[in-house]
Amino acid sequence: MAAAPLPRSIALSRRSAVEPFIVMDVMEHAARIEAGGGHVIHLEVGQPAAPAPTVARRAAAAALEAGQVGYTAALGIPALRARIARHYGEIHGVAVDPERVVVTHGSSGGFVLAFLALFEPGDRVAIAAPGYPPYRHVLHALGCEPVLIETRAEDRHALTPERLLEAHRKAPLKGVLVASPANPTGTMMDRAALTALHACARDLNLAFISDEIYHGLDYAFPAVSAVEIGEDVTVINSFSKYFCMTGWRVGWMVVPPGVSRTMERLQQNLSISVPTLSQIAADAAFEGRAEMDLVKATYVENRRILTEGLPQAGLKRFLPADGAFYLYADVSEFTDDSAAFARRMLDAAHVATTPGVDFDPFHGHQFLRISYAGSAPDMAEAVARIGAFLKRG
Repeated sequence: MAAAPLPRSIALSRRSAVEPFIVMDVMEHAARIEAGGGHVIHLEVGQPAAPAPTVARRAAAAALEAGQVGYTAALGIPALRARIARHYGEIHGVAVDPERVVVTHGSSGGFVLAFLALFEPGDRVAIAAPGYPPYRHVLHALGCEPVLIETRAEDRHALTPERLLEAHRKAPLKGVLVASPANPTGTMMDRAALTALHACARDLNLAFISDEIYHGLDYAFPAVSAVEIGEDVTVINSFSKYFCMTGWRVGWMVVPPGVSRTMERLQQNLSISVPTLSQIAADAAFEGRAEMDLVKATYVENRRILTEGLPQAGLKRFLPADGAFYLYADVSEFTDDSAAFARRMLDAAHVATTPGVDFDPFHGHQFLRISYAGSAPDMAEAVARIGAFLKRG
């Protein structure tokens, strides 16, 4: 949607000239169709259809009923920080000091804190392409230079030490950001791959940031956390995906020893603290893992429906769906403009997907991201609609 012209007296900063997060534009287009009476199958947004764990909702309701909801400590409620630290012992077998845990405004708040703490304006930070768009957009807004490194099928679309070293030799890097399971590809890095990349980053004296927001949603093999590899890492995670708490806007970081005070000072000034009710719900959410594992089982079924049904419908090529809840589908057989293709499919078939150009400026025009975070009936209906759309041409 075109913006209204600004008064002549208002000049916007160059840093504010970030690209749109295209999936949000797709959602808006889909909402207009629905407002007109259309039934859209939503495969565009990475948002679970299930609600937050029952125990989390009850804890928040009880806290609200009890009375005043005020500020918390900037680093988060101590009990929640301790519970997050304990989580790493339970799931990854690693002892994490609660002092290294920072509660954030979703993973998005974590990225802002990490980038501010670790990088100066002008610093070059390596990220994978395809990759989550706000990585590069937020870096740009903070005056840093995102360095997109093309990934390859033979590397399972993950960054490798060789590609990282090559980029560093062209012009020095200050950091690297990895994601496993990754958005939009759904691919994962195994322990050997993550360890090798971390070792390369350490040798080059680069800050190492690991986006682990889709941990818990792993199918091919158990996800490996960077906290298992070393203490000199910054891990960012969230309650949004596995715990189905997108709108609660609560996440966390595990930072290197001695860095928490820096994060605390930043958060004190940027936002004071994360919403109290969200933190109370997050603390309780860990006791709802059995419920969330049932939700995960629905993703497994959705994944089966799509990986078996889409090839029969005509979409035959997509990247390995190791984790998260995405398929990254190659549509080059049908178009060289995935954005236009996605719009046509939304208008004609009422199936919303996200064009790959949101994630990859190199080859994204050949891909669509398909989210399977919804219901099994919606996945089956989507396969039928996509097949009919492709047959019509």
